[in-house]
Amino acid sequence: MKSATVSAKLEPSVAKKLDLLAKATDRSRSFLVAEAIETYVKDQAWQIQAIQEGIKEAERGNFATDKEVKKAFKKWGVNED
Repeated sequence: MKSATVSAKLEPSVAKKLDLLAKATDRSRSFLVAEAIETYVKDQAWQIQAIQEGIKEAERGNFATDKEVKKAFKKWGVNED
C-alpha cells in the first residue's frame, strides 16, 4: 500500500507523551500518529456529510416549520422567546 508522508510540529509535552506511549505499546511514533489521524478523519467525516446533506435540503427549501422548532426547543427546555 502506498502512503503519503506528512510532518507536524508537536508541543514538547505531547511529543514526550507520544514517545512514552510508543514505548509502552511497542509501536513507532509514526504508527501511532498515522493511527490517530485515521481515527480522527473517520470520526469527523460524518460531520462533513451531514453539513452537505443539510445544504442540499436547504437548497430544496426543506426547512423545519415553526411548530417543529418550538417542539424541539420545548423538548430540550429552551425558551424560544
